[in-house]
Parts: sequence; C-alpha cells; structure tokens
Amino acid sequence: MKVSYNKLWKLLIDKNMKKMDLLEAARMSPNTLAKLGKNEDVSMDILRRICEYLQCDIGDIMEMVPENLEIK
Repeated sequence: MKVSYNKLWKLLIDKNMKKMDLLEAARMSPNTLAKLGKNEDVSMDILRRICEYLQCDIGDIMEMVPENLEIK
C-alpha cells in the first residue's frame, strides 16, 4: 500500500492555508514537507502535530491506496 496526502492538501485549501503555514505550525523541516508533497512516509510524530494543529483526525489528512492505483 502507498500513502496519499491529497486529503491534507484539500484541507489546507479549505482552511485557506499555505504549505509554509503548516510547516511553521507543525514545526517540521522543509525536507518533511517535501516528503509529504511526494506522498512519502513521514513519522507519526509529524502526523500527530499536523492533526493537533488542524484539529482533525489522521484519516482527514491521509489515506492508504493500493499499490496498483496511481496517486494523482
């Protein structure tokens, strides 16, 4: 299974936030933000901080997709 953070990007749009706002609020590095942008794995600590800041559940920011489906 692959991870997709498309829900996170949609949530940021809904909240009228920029990725750099999230980077600062969740105290993450630019490298971690780049990993999120490439749908790569990041630590649970980062995901927890994002959820705390956005006041949401982990399922609201990410999802698992089968390997044979292309993530857009």
